[in-house]
Amino acid sequence: MGPTRTPRVKICCISSIAEARLAIEYGASALGLVSAMPSGPGVITEDEIAEIAATIPPPIGSFLLTSGQNVDSIVEQHRRCRTNCIQLCDRLTSGTTRELKAALPGIAVVQVIHVTGPESVQEACTAAESVDAILLDSGNPALKIKELGGTGRRHDWTLSREIRERVHVPLFLAGGLTESNVAESIEAIAPFGLDLCSGVRTDGKLDKLKLSRFFAAVQAATSR
Repeated sequence: MGPTRTPRVKICCISSIAEARLAIEYGASALGLVSAMPSGPGVITEDEIAEIAATIPPPIGSFLLTSGQNVDSIVEQHRRCRTNCIQLCDRLTSGTTRELKAALPGIAVVQVIHVTGPESVQEACTAAESVDAILLDSGNPALKIKELGGTGRRHDWTLSREIRERVHVPLFLAGGLTESNVAESIEAIAPFGLDLCSGVRTDGKLDKLKLSRFFAAVQAATSR
């Protein structure tokens, strides 16, 4: 058996220009910039997002993580933040992803699917019809205080594998990824990309040693 394709790595919860540069230095293909959320880590202001995004070189994906559910408000938010991708962390309630893409040509739209049970498979398949990528995470939008990411929890990867096999757009895997389980995740799911926040942080800050070990584990898993 030949080597497995190396998944792209997205480092989320970037909080400064220095963190962005550090993540890129270690091999990140994309960076997540978290706007206002009902819960979870990594939230920064829109001014900070715009400042960091302006320094990210074009080959690197700059993701605006939004909890917005209204297309018009998300369009306005993106025009303030100026990233090259939008990550929808919740379900739209006003407007559609097709309308969002039409309003922002050239901007990739990624829909988060929180894998809470078998029903998430069909939700992902439906969403994949009109977005550029799917990101599987371990939150729970049904809670009174919504969890829209950053939980550090692993979800059911058998469901993730089923989703990956059924959708025809790139799939990112998030939720509890660390150096110790990333090889298993690549073997089990073969995702297009990996997305993590707490797995490469210590006391909320990017940790060079954890970054180094994570990227080394990815390389080892895909060069067997």
